[in-house]
Amino acid sequence: MHDLTSFGLTILLVAGALTAALLASKVSARTSIPSAALFLAAAALASDLYPSLVLSISTVERIATVALIVILLDGGSSIGWRRFRAAAVPIASLGVFGTFATAGLVAGFAHWALGLAWVTSGLLGAAIAPTDPAVMFSVLGEREIKGRTGTILEGESGTNDPVGIALMLGMIELATHADASFWIVVRVFAEQMSIGLAIGVGGGLLERVLMQRVALPSAGLYTLRTLALAGLVYGVATVAHGSGFLAVFVTGLIVGDLRAPFTAEIRVFQDGLAALAEIVVFVAFGLTIDLSGLTSGRWVDGLLLAAFAALIARPLAIGALLAPARLRAGERLFVIWGGLKGAVPILLAAFALARPVDDARRIYETVFVVVLASVLVQGGTIGIAARRLGVEATA
Repeated sequence: MHDLTSFGLTILLVAGALTAALLASKVSARTSIPSAALFLAAAALASDLYPSLVLSISTVERIATVALIVILLDGGSSIGWRRFRAAAVPIASLGVFGTFATAGLVAGFAHWALGLAWVTSGLLGAAIAPTDPAVMFSVLGEREIKGRTGTILEGESGTNDPVGIALMLGMIELATHADASFWIVVRVFAEQMSIGLAIGVGGGLLERVLMQRVALPSAGLYTLRTLALAGLVYGVATVAHGSGFLAVFVTGLIVGDLRAPFTAEIRVFQDGLAALAEIVVFVAFGLTIDLSGLTSGRWVDGLLLAAFAALIARPLAIGALLAPARLRAGERLFVIWGGLKGAVPILLAAFALARPVDDARRIYETVFVVVLASVLVQGGTIGIAARRLGVEATA
């Protein structure tokens, strides 16, 4: 009976936390503060007050991986191949070259301004460079953005995460092997992208055939089949040493426009699951941070990096890459300002913390500050920016 009571208490706590998170989403809608910031800060505070809630890095890695599979599948499906194709060139250039350029600029700033070693600076740059799909899909999903601007931002956030993850894995290989050269970063990146893309295309085509030709006994099973295939695609790509996240995102893109039985029900299910995944991943990350242990140096470094990434690195890198695109000045500025950081940068820093990397704790804590600042400042002003820059559709 004691075990049953204890398990009931666990369910009560989890359900209470989820209810509080849903209420926080309501508060977020009224205050313009992204719910991700509330989840992250509240969880970090809770872990300080109740140390028993603290999660290990390995546990958080697994939670974040599953959450991102759900979020990227939903993001790819919501964009769809038709929308993606209309903005494929800017999405690809921002997602690949923009990530590398931003990472390089942030790394240079961390080395020369903050005095960090080149490898540590490179790891920080790789972690901070990607935008975050959980935050971007959540923030943009609440408002209608005119033209290709919203598609570019959503597509970039889905594309640059696999790019950032591949870059981070390569940098970790460089940092943990004394005899390695930068060539190992190039090799790991090329391997991850090519294998992930191939398996994602194959998974998407397979899903299209299954959705159109294979009937299932009930509507609920159609939603589960989509989720199961996403896990299958991720697993195959990862085992083959490719990017499972890219494979899942590409699969979502390919099936996003498909007309098949119960597609509306599948979309509702995926949207709800992605919203839950966003809550879970930010709460999980918050439970790894010791706020009382964050020194003033970490806060200063994180705030400086956040300001540099948002005000200098991203405008330089993304502004140059957007030059050939047929966008109005307001649309360009909105894309530049919309590079929100979130769960993915913290996950990348967690990769470093879980491996024998020098200064890993410093990297993780600094990235946490960068993410919190980005979500609060950029996320909190994204609605104002959309209205002032004339990209938000009016009723």
